[in-house]
Amino acid sequence: MNNPKTILKVVLPLLLGVALVWYSLSQISVTTLVQYFKDADYTWILLGLVLGILSHSSRAYRWLYMAEPLGFKPKFANSFMAVYSAYLINFTIPRAGEIARASILTNYESIPFEKGFGTIVAERVADTIMLLIIVLTALFLEFEFIYDFFMRKFNPIALAIGASLLALITITLIIFIRRSQSKFALKVKTFFNGLIEGALSIFKMKNKWAFIVHTIFIWVMYVLMFYVTTFALPELQNISLAAILIAFILASFSIAATNGGIGSFPEAIVIAFLLFNISEDPSRAFGWIMWTTQTLAIVILGGLSLIYLPIFNRKKI
Repeated sequence: MNNPKTILKVVLPLLLGVALVWYSLSQISVTTLVQYFKDADYTWILLGLVLGILSHSSRAYRWLYMAEPLGFKPKFANSFMAVYSAYLINFTIPRAGEIARASILTNYESIPFEKGFGTIVAERVADTIMLLIIVLTALFLEFEFIYDFFMRKFNPIALAIGASLLALITITLIIFIRRSQSKFALKVKTFFNGLIEGALSIFKMKNKWAFIVHTIFIWVMYVLMFYVTTFALPELQNISLAAILIAFILASFSIAATNGGIGSFPEAIVIAFLLFNISEDPSRAFGWIMWTTQTLAIVILGGLSLIYLPIFNRKKI
């Protein structure tokens, strides 16, 4: 923690999260927010929690397929508890959960850390592809809406110039990175090569179709979890699929911005729903209800996992 870079990685997301919590609560009175929590239909919220647990369980089971080619047959229970422990640890230090998950599998399943961490990185490749598919689906469903929105908000000529400049910069960067031997260029090349290699490795797996089915199931459950929870508030019950997808995409990115999406998650929902002329108060309340209930589930199940892991594996210790 003495490394300034490490301190910034830990402190900045936390400070941003605190600032966003303050901002969010300054936009809606605590009394109003509490009333939304009281009036919410918890049947839908509980259904959302169940779908979330199913998604995380599928993630834990999917990982077993990745461990098999390495010559290991880990227990599902250990994989499940490692997943929830990782989610909980991500609330303290962003991205530290993946390292913790690999460490747990090393301790309790004797899988070498670098191999376990490599499989977790490969998982992220599959998840990135699924998120891109959801983004493309949202763009396809609402292309006219998104196009009209940008035309209204920005000067068409300025947009054309901006798009041309962005394309020129992108092409220049690609040419530079391909030809350069600088540390930065090598890191970028290594990252993208790893991304491609990880994606292709999925199709070389023995149980590749089972892995792909689990990957689709994980993300369908994520979206459904988000969708069914909107029914908890009467103001959001007629929301469109496009609004759901765009809010889901922004909320997904917000989780990486601060520790577990604290502060950023509700505001990402507000930004997305405002595009569809949905009032701020129910949008912000939905964001807080969604974030609070899912976080509570992670804290409980992640905490219990950390406690029960050494007990479950006591014969190995």
